[in-house]
Amino acid sequence: MFLFAGILFSRHFFDLPFLGIVASAFVVFCILSGAIYLLNDIIDIEKDKKHPVKSLRPIAAGLLSVDNAIRAFCLLTAVALGISFGLGIPFFLTALAYFVLQVSYSLLLKKIVILDVFAIASGFVLRVIAGAVVISVVISPWLIICTILLSLFLGLSKRRHEIETLEGSGHSHRAVLANYSTYLLDQMIGVVTASAVVCYALYTMAPETVARFHTHNLLFTIPFVLYGIFRYLFLIHKKGEGGNPETVLTTDLPLLIDIVLWAVTAGLIIYR
Repeated sequence: MFLFAGILFSRHFFDLPFLGIVASAFVVFCILSGAIYLLNDIIDIEKDKKHPVKSLRPIAAGLLSVDNAIRAFCLLTAVALGISFGLGIPFFLTALAYFVLQVSYSLLLKKIVILDVFAIASGFVLRVIAGAVVISVVISPWLIICTILLSLFLGLSKRRHEIETLEGSGHSHRAVLANYSTYLLDQMIGVVTASAVVCYALYTMAPETVARFHTHNLLFTIPFVLYGIFRYLFLIHKKGEGGNPETVLTTDLPLLIDIVLWAVTAGLIIYR
């Protein structure tokens, strides 16, 4: 869904030709992400078998053979990159950069402390960039910074959840977890959380933002951002969630309502 940030904030969301192009880009990244997940699960098959949740994944559970998974990985990659080339060279290069980044993460970067989380965050940033270049619109640097910080927040929260869930044996599943502690991660989460809120607030009031949307009213979306982050922190610390951000963001009703309200409010301000 990060791919739709560019079309939303460039005020082209209701331009059907543009929306169709971004929807195609969305499909490309879904296919590409699926291919990367296959590669990652092939590489981590032995470690996933020891994980209470990941052991249920098709490859780790033996429901999908490694040979078929490799074939699917190659086919999905070829299809995704082929379609991306048809959507323009800038989008193709961004999709290719995303693919290379994710392969590098699966093979190496996930083993290097701090860089592993930055690699996760970079994947989200490339999604935002891809959604902008595919329709040739300029996206605000503030929005890129906010995406980086929000992505780091989600990535660090995921690492914290893994440490707590695996109860001291996390390093046997993911070696890099031996270099983290809940205290260290809480400090990092505190930094990126505060920075994300401040950057988003500055973005809503920046002269270029006001000039683009002809209003200061975007600042009224700040409470939704604050609540969303506070709610996510509550789920991490009190409910033991955060291991799968996509699950939390789509199943926690208060958080889901908050996201919808933010989207509706931002949409009305930007387009009205």
